[in-house]
Amino acid sequence: MMPGAFAAIPDVVLGPLAGRPEAHWHRAPPGKWTPAQIVQHLAISIDGSGRAFEQRRAKPPMRRRPRPVRQRLAQFVYLDIGWIPSGRPAPAATEPAERPDAGAVERQLRDGVARFLALAHELLPARRNDLFVKHPAFGDLTLPEWLQFHIRHCAHHAKQIRARLGS
Repeated sequence: MMPGAFAAIPDVVLGPLAGRPEAHWHRAPPGKWTPAQIVQHLAISIDGSGRAFEQRRAKPPMRRRPRPVRQRLAQFVYLDIGWIPSGRPAPAATEPAERPDAGAVERQLRDGVARFLALAHELLPARRNDLFVKHPAFGDLTLPEWLQFHIRHCAHHAKQIRARLGS
């Protein structure tokens, strides 16, 4: 189920932008990201976590490092319940460019999703509970937890894209 929802990310995120002129990719209220910047932010996040799993896939089984209560609570609220608070600044590594190229960020998002799906096919279920990549807010997450994070994160930002486009 989860890889199917993950595979739908390009449709969820890029669907509202399909067939629109490039100018629509660069519209936003003052101080807010444009749709192109949102897509780039998502692409960077998916690409970065996917590359981290690629680098770790040959490692022996891992154990999750202890996490403070705030990380466990944040994971529960965000991933399990699905409530995403607004206004949290993005990690610096996922900040978009001032005016990213629409075609380039679309390709980056699609490529990142394809990479993650290939990893899920290769690593699951065998490495479901013993391979981790650190998330800046939640601590160590498994590949299925990262899939869930990206599904929720992309749905959250897809709402923002639709709002920017008035659709």
